[in-house]
Amino acid sequence: MATVEEFAETGLEPPVRGFLHTPVEPSGDALVLTHSAGANCRAPLLVAVAETLAGLGVTVLRCDLPFRQERATGPPLRTASRDQAGLKAAVEAMRRKGMPARVFLGGHSYGGRMGSMLAAEEPGLVDGLLLLSYPLHPPRRPEQLRTGHFPRLQTPALFISGTRDPFGSRAELEAAIALIPARTRLVMVEGAGHELMSKRSQGEVMRVVAEAFREFAGAVGDGG
Repeated sequence: MATVEEFAETGLEPPVRGFLHTPVEPSGDALVLTHSAGANCRAPLLVAVAETLAGLGVTVLRCDLPFRQERATGPPLRTASRDQAGLKAAVEAMRRKGMPARVFLGGHSYGGRMGSMLAAEEPGLVDGLLLLSYPLHPPRRPEQLRTGHFPRLQTPALFISGTRDPFGSRAELEAAIALIPARTRLVMVEGAGHELMSKRSQGEVMRVVAEAFREFAGAVGDGG
């Protein structure tokens, strides 16, 4: 099993705080993984994903976004720029630690959205994106799409969402993802909602995540 230790890098701005999962046999890949608007890096989904991918040899840093470091509860309020800066700092922290061959950036819901917006602004910052339950639009408001940056996104992206997610249906996600010029893949978890594990067992969902990420990372390695 991977070792898990608290991680803090105060020499960066914003500072980086979270937990580092170091696999017994590192593959050379690393993932920065962050949370949704209502959670933190201790969220069960993030812990499960980190443990699962560490089992594949990926070094995973699950970290708190700056807004969550500043407030223990409550949603982000006009903090998008600072939260994206926090993710950039986390990527830098991972590159400083052992110089992994590749760094991926991922997040659940709001965290994934922040990661994709950062990648759109800074092509080449990371090698790929893992977007769990991307919040395509607010529930029951399909006209309020969060896709303005998609045409500028040059980073390969793996989307994993539930078929019962009110933030975006399969058809809506497929139409939106078609706007992205980079390599993309959409994987749907049958019967799952926005939290992914709320309607399905953790084991079932993590098997989907592991298989999808392994194939995606391999495709990116082939020149994706």
